[in-house]
Amino acid sequence: MDYTHDPDAFRLMPKEPSFENALAFAGELISIPGLPGEEGEVASRLKEEMEVLGLSDVRIDDTGNVIGVVAGRGGAPPAMLNCHLDVVAEGDHSEWEVPPFSGEVRDGFLHGRGSMDIKGPLALQTYAAASMIGKAPGDVIVAHTVLEERGGLGMKRLLESGTVDPGVVIIGEATHGDVCIGHRGRAELEVVLTGLAGHASAPDRARNALDLLGDVLSAVRELGENQEADPVLGRASLIATTVDVLPESRNVIPDKVVLALDWRILPSDDDDSLLNRVRHSIERRIPSLQEGLAYEVRMARELQTTYTGIQEQRSLLTPGFLMDSEHPVVTSAASAVGRRGDDAGAAVRPWLFATDGGWSCGIHGIPTIGFAPGEEGFAHTNRERLNVEEARWGYARYPHLIAAVQRAAAN
Repeated sequence: MDYTHDPDAFRLMPKEPSFENALAFAGELISIPGLPGEEGEVASRLKEEMEVLGLSDVRIDDTGNVIGVVAGRGGAPPAMLNCHLDVVAEGDHSEWEVPPFSGEVRDGFLHGRGSMDIKGPLALQTYAAASMIGKAPGDVIVAHTVLEERGGLGMKRLLESGTVDPGVVIIGEATHGDVCIGHRGRAELEVVLTGLAGHASAPDRARNALDLLGDVLSAVRELGENQEADPVLGRASLIATTVDVLPESRNVIPDKVVLALDWRILPSDDDDSLLNRVRHSIERRIPSLQEGLAYEVRMARELQTTYTGIQEQRSLLTPGFLMDSEHPVVTSAASAVGRRGDDAGAAVRPWLFATDGGWSCGIHGIPTIGFAPGEEGFAHTNRERLNVEEARWGYARYPHLIAAVQRAAAN
C-alpha cells in the first residue's frame, strides 16, 4: 500500500503500546463528544484503535459495547478490563478554564470532559492490555460499555449475554492510585400524589394533590434519618431532590405531584425492600387519606435507547457491591499496584460514587476491583483533568495488576 497517497492508511499501521501513544489517544477521544446513548463515534474510533494495537476478536455488540481480546500465554481465568464510553454533559463552555473537548495537555494535566471520567483511564487500560499480548497469564478481555452514566445498561446486557466470562474484573474508574473494593448503589424512586384538578377560584370542587406533600416530605426525612450503615461503605442516604407539579399552571389546583427521591443504598437493598420502607414511613404519617386523594410509591423508570437502536424500559437502580478486603484478588491487587513513591501496598477502600462493578460483582458475583489514576473530586465538574505523571505511573502498574489478579483468581 502506498501510504503517501492515503493519509488515513497511517491509522491502520501497527501502533506501539506506549504511554505517550495512550495519552495522545486519550486526547483524541476527549475531542469526540459522547453523551449516554450517543457514543457511536467514540465506539468506532475505539474499535479501530483496538485493531491497530493487535487485539483479536474486536467487535461492537448489538448494545454498542466495544470488546476485544488480548491472547494470554496460559490458562489463568480471563481478566476483564472495563471503562465506559459515555460522558456527562459539559455545560457552559465559557465556564471551563480549558475548552471541554480540547484534550489538551497543559501544566502537567490532561484536560477536558472525560479526561479522568473516563476516556483517559480507558485509553490507559486499552494500551496496557495491548502491551501484554502473549505475556498475560490468561486472556485479557477489554470491554468498554455504554450508558454507564444512566445506570449501566451496557454492562448489564454484556454480562447477561454470556459472550464474556471473566474470572475477575478491573474497573477503570478513578481511584487516585488506590484499590477500590466496592461502593453504595443508587436507586431513584418516585412518590406520586394524586387528587382532582380544578380552577383555583373554586377549591371546594377539587382535591389538591399538594395537600399530601408536607406529610410525605416529613416521612421521607424521618426515613432518611434512620438509615442502616456498613462499616466499610458507610451509611445509606435518602433525600428528596425534585418536585414536579401537574398541571403547571398557577391558577389550576394540581391533580398530580411527583416527588423524586435519591437513595444511596447498601448492597443488600433491592427494589421491594426500598419500596416497602418508603410506604411504611408514609403510612405512619398518613394513616388515612381524605376522599379523592391517593399516593403511589414506585421505582423511577426510563426508556433507554442505545446508539445501535436497542431499547429497554428499566428501573433506575445501580447495584452496590463490596469485596472482602482480605479476598486474594484484593490483597494481590494491592501488593502489585503498590503506592506511588512508597514501598507499601496500595490503600484499599470503597468509591464514593457508583460504578458498573455493581453489575459484575453485586449481581453476577465476579470478583471486581477498581484501579485508575485520577482524583474523584474532578468528576462531573468543569475543572475535569488527569495528572499526567500519575497517569504514567498507573499505566506502568497495570501489567503487574493484571497478572497478579489473574494468578489470584486461578488459585
